[in-house]
Amino acid sequence: MLEVVVCRCGEDLAWTRNLPRGVTLTIYDKTPAPDPGWPGSQSLPNAGREAHTWLHHLVERYDELADMTVFTQGHPFDHAPDLHRVIRHLAQAEGATPDFWWLGFLWETDDARGHPSFIHWTKNRERRSLDLAGFFQKLWGEPAPSHVRYVGGGQFALSRQAAHRRPREFYERAREISLSFPDAAHALERTWDRVFLAPPLDPALFGPSGLRLLKPVRPKV
Repeated sequence: MLEVVVCRCGEDLAWTRNLPRGVTLTIYDKTPAPDPGWPGSQSLPNAGREAHTWLHHLVERYDELADMTVFTQGHPFDHAPDLHRVIRHLAQAEGATPDFWWLGFLWETDDARGHPSFIHWTKNRERRSLDLAGFFQKLWGEPAPSHVRYVGGGQFALSRQAAHRRPREFYERAREISLSFPDAAHALERTWDRVFLAPPLDPALFGPSGLRLLKPVRPKV
Protein backbone atom coordinates (compact mmCIF):
# COMPACT_ATOMS: atom_id res chain seq x y z
CA MET A 1 0.00 0.00 0.00
CA LEU A 2 1.20 3.51 -0.88
CA GLU A 3 0.11 6.58 1.07
CA VAL A 4 0.73 10.24 0.25
CA VAL A 5 0.80 12.52 3.30
CA VAL A 6 0.41 16.24 2.59
CA CYS A 7 1.09 19.16 4.92
CA ARG A 8 -1.10 22.04 3.73
CA CYS A 9 -0.84 25.70 4.74
CA GLY A 10 -3.13 27.50 2.32
CA GLU A 11 -2.04 25.76 -0.88
CA ASP A 12 -4.39 24.59 -3.64
CA LEU A 13 -4.27 20.79 -3.55
CA ALA A 14 -5.95 20.22 -6.91
CA TRP A 15 -2.81 18.32 -7.94
CA THR A 16 -3.77 15.50 -5.55
CA ARG A 17 -6.67 14.61 -7.86
CA ASN A 18 -4.09 13.21 -10.29
CA LEU A 19 -2.72 10.61 -7.91
CA PRO A 20 -2.83 7.04 -9.23
CA ARG A 21 -5.83 4.93 -8.38
CA GLY A 22 -5.44 3.02 -5.14
CA VAL A 23 -3.07 5.52 -3.50
CA THR A 24 -4.24 6.60 -0.03
CA LEU A 25 -4.23 10.35 0.54
CA THR A 26 -3.93 11.93 4.00
CA ILE A 27 -3.99 15.72 4.34
CA TYR A 28 -3.01 17.60 7.48
CA ASP A 29 -4.16 21.20 7.27
CA LYS A 30 -2.29 23.92 9.17
CA THR A 31 -3.92 26.84 7.36
CA PRO A 32 -4.95 29.59 9.80
CA ALA A 33 -8.56 30.80 9.93
CA PRO A 34 -10.60 32.01 8.15
CA ASP A 35 -9.56 29.38 5.58
CA PRO A 36 -12.10 26.55 6.00
CA GLY A 37 -9.54 23.81 5.47
CA TRP A 38 -9.24 21.39 2.58
CA PRO A 39 -12.15 18.92 2.27
CA GLY A 40 -11.39 15.68 4.05
CA SER A 41 -8.31 17.06 5.81
CA GLN A 42 -7.31 16.76 9.46
CA SER A 43 -6.57 20.03 11.26
CA LEU A 44 -3.31 20.62 13.10
CA PRO A 45 -1.99 23.75 14.84
CA ASN A 46 0.08 25.98 12.55
CA ALA A 47 3.38 25.27 14.30
CA GLY A 48 6.51 23.29 13.60
CA ARG A 49 6.21 23.50 9.80
CA GLU A 50 6.08 20.24 7.83
CA ALA A 51 8.53 18.49 10.19
CA HIS A 52 6.00 18.50 13.02
CA THR A 53 3.40 17.10 10.62
CA TRP A 54 5.60 14.19 9.54
CA LEU A 55 6.41 13.35 13.16
CA HIS A 56 2.76 13.63 14.15
CA HIS A 57 1.85 11.11 11.45
CA LEU A 58 4.63 8.74 12.52
CA VAL A 59 3.50 8.88 16.14
CA GLU A 60 -0.24 8.60 15.61
CA ARG A 61 -0.07 6.02 12.82
CA TYR A 62 2.99 4.11 13.98
CA ASP A 63 1.26 0.71 14.02
CA GLU A 64 -0.73 1.34 10.82
CA LEU A 65 1.88 2.91 8.54
CA ALA A 66 1.60 2.16 4.83
CA ASP A 67 4.16 -0.06 3.15
CA MET A 68 5.55 3.16 1.66
CA THR A 69 4.63 6.75 2.57
CA VAL A 70 5.41 9.87 0.54
CA PHE A 71 5.64 12.99 2.70
CA THR A 72 5.04 16.19 0.72
CA GLN A 73 4.33 19.85 1.24
CA GLY A 74 1.15 21.48 -0.06
CA HIS A 75 2.98 22.75 -3.13
CA PRO A 76 5.72 20.15 -3.53
CA PHE A 77 6.87 20.93 -7.06
CA ASP A 78 9.27 23.78 -6.33
CA HIS A 79 11.53 21.23 -4.66
CA ALA A 80 10.38 18.03 -6.40
CA PRO A 81 9.10 18.85 -9.90
CA ASP A 82 9.01 15.15 -10.81
CA LEU A 83 6.84 14.16 -7.85
CA HIS A 84 4.00 12.70 -9.94
CA ARG A 85 6.47 10.48 -11.79
CA VAL A 86 7.96 9.31 -8.48
CA ILE A 87 4.53 8.50 -7.06
CA ARG A 88 3.58 6.53 -10.20
CA HIS A 89 6.86 4.62 -9.91
CA LEU A 90 6.10 3.73 -6.30
CA ALA A 91 2.46 2.88 -6.99
CA GLN A 92 3.43 0.50 -9.78
CA ALA A 93 6.33 -0.99 -7.80
CA GLU A 94 8.66 -0.46 -10.75
CA GLY A 95 11.99 -1.95 -9.72
CA ALA A 96 13.91 -1.61 -6.48
CA THR A 97 13.25 1.40 -4.31
CA PRO A 98 15.30 2.63 -1.33
CA ASP A 99 13.51 2.40 2.00
CA PHE A 100 14.30 6.08 2.50
CA TRP A 101 14.28 8.27 -0.62
CA TRP A 102 15.01 11.98 -0.57
CA LEU A 103 12.65 13.81 -2.96
CA GLY A 104 14.15 16.86 -4.62
CA PHE A 105 16.70 18.08 -7.11
CA LEU A 106 18.90 20.39 -5.00
CA TRP A 107 21.45 18.60 -2.85
CA GLU A 108 22.98 20.92 -0.26
CA THR A 109 25.64 21.02 2.43
CA ASP A 110 25.65 22.98 5.68
CA ASP A 111 28.07 23.15 8.56
CA ALA A 112 27.06 22.89 12.22
CA ARG A 113 25.94 26.55 12.18
CA GLY A 114 23.80 26.27 9.05
CA HIS A 115 26.36 27.86 6.75
CA PRO A 116 25.96 28.50 3.90
CA SER A 117 22.42 27.30 3.09
CA PHE A 118 20.43 28.34 6.15
CA ILE A 119 22.32 31.53 6.94
CA HIS A 120 21.94 32.72 3.33
CA TRP A 121 18.38 31.46 2.88
CA THR A 122 16.30 34.26 1.37
CA LYS A 123 13.67 34.03 4.12
CA ASN A 124 16.33 34.29 6.84
CA ARG A 125 16.61 38.05 6.54
CA GLU A 126 18.39 38.55 9.86
CA ARG A 127 21.02 35.97 8.83
CA ARG A 128 20.74 34.02 12.08
CA SER A 129 22.66 30.79 12.38
CA LEU A 130 21.15 27.31 12.79
CA ASP A 131 22.04 25.63 16.08
CA LEU A 132 22.65 22.15 14.74
CA ALA A 133 25.07 21.46 17.60
CA GLY A 134 22.32 22.12 20.15
CA PHE A 135 19.78 20.18 18.11
CA PHE A 136 21.99 17.09 17.93
CA GLN A 137 22.51 17.19 21.68
CA LYS A 138 18.79 17.63 22.26
CA LEU A 139 17.60 14.80 20.00
CA TRP A 140 20.50 12.35 19.98
CA GLY A 141 22.70 13.39 22.88
CA GLU A 142 25.77 13.60 20.66
CA PRO A 143 27.87 16.26 18.94
CA ALA A 144 26.85 17.45 15.49
CA PRO A 145 29.10 16.45 12.59
CA SER A 146 31.14 19.16 10.93
CA HIS A 147 28.83 19.04 7.90
CA VAL A 148 25.38 17.69 7.04
CA ARG A 149 24.37 16.79 3.48
CA TYR A 150 20.73 16.72 2.54
CA VAL A 151 18.16 17.36 -0.19
CA GLY A 152 16.34 20.66 0.19
CA GLY A 153 12.61 20.72 0.84
CA GLY A 154 12.11 18.23 3.64
CA GLN A 155 10.18 15.81 1.39
CA PHE A 156 10.86 12.10 1.14
CA ALA A 157 9.46 8.60 0.68
CA LEU A 158 9.75 6.22 3.61
CA SER A 159 9.05 2.53 4.04
CA ARG A 160 7.30 1.14 7.10
CA GLN A 161 10.38 -0.96 7.86
CA ALA A 162 12.62 2.11 7.85
CA ALA A 163 10.23 4.03 10.10
CA HIS A 164 10.17 1.13 12.54
CA ARG A 165 13.93 1.24 13.04
CA ARG A 166 13.07 3.78 15.72
CA PRO A 167 10.51 3.19 18.47
CA ARG A 168 7.38 5.32 18.68
CA GLU A 169 8.85 7.00 21.78
CA PHE A 170 11.67 8.46 19.68
CA TYR A 171 9.18 10.13 17.34
CA GLU A 172 7.15 11.40 20.29
CA ARG A 173 10.25 13.09 21.69
CA ALA A 174 11.20 14.43 18.26
CA ARG A 175 7.68 15.82 17.85
CA GLU A 176 8.00 17.70 21.14
CA ILE A 177 11.39 19.07 20.06
CA SER A 178 9.93 20.16 16.71
CA LEU A 179 7.69 22.56 18.62
CA SER A 180 10.13 23.75 21.27
CA PHE A 181 13.62 23.94 19.76
CA PRO A 182 14.37 27.07 17.68
CA ASP A 183 14.31 26.33 13.92
CA ALA A 184 13.86 22.61 14.62
CA ALA A 185 12.09 22.09 11.29
CA HIS A 186 15.17 23.33 9.44
CA ALA A 187 17.43 21.11 11.53
CA LEU A 188 15.20 18.13 10.76
CA GLU A 189 15.15 19.03 7.06
CA ARG A 190 18.91 18.49 7.13
CA THR A 191 18.85 15.25 9.12
CA TRP A 192 15.91 13.08 8.04
CA ASP A 193 18.33 10.39 6.86
CA ARG A 194 19.78 10.23 10.36
CA VAL A 195 16.29 10.18 11.89
CA PHE A 196 15.50 7.00 9.95
CA LEU A 197 19.00 5.47 10.21
CA ALA A 198 19.38 5.60 6.43
CA PRO A 199 22.76 5.70 4.67
CA PRO A 200 24.06 9.28 4.40
CA LEU A 201 24.51 10.95 1.04
CA ASP A 202 27.94 10.28 -0.45
CA PRO A 203 30.14 13.41 -0.25
CA ALA A 204 31.78 12.36 -3.52
CA LEU A 205 28.50 13.06 -5.34
CA PHE A 206 28.62 16.74 -4.42
CA GLY A 207 30.49 19.42 -6.30
CA PRO A 208 33.27 21.61 -4.87
CA SER A 209 30.65 24.10 -3.65
CA GLY A 210 28.86 21.41 -1.64
CA LEU A 211 25.90 21.52 -4.03
CA ARG A 212 24.48 19.15 -6.62
CA LEU A 213 21.66 19.89 -9.05
CA LEU A 214 19.68 17.00 -10.53
CA LYS A 215 17.77 18.99 -13.13
CA PRO A 216 18.86 21.38 -15.89
CA VAL A 217 19.09 24.98 -14.77
CA ARG A 218 18.07 27.34 -17.54
CA PRO A 219 20.08 30.56 -17.70
CA LYS A 220 18.18 33.79 -17.22
CA VAL A 221 17.56 35.62 -20.48
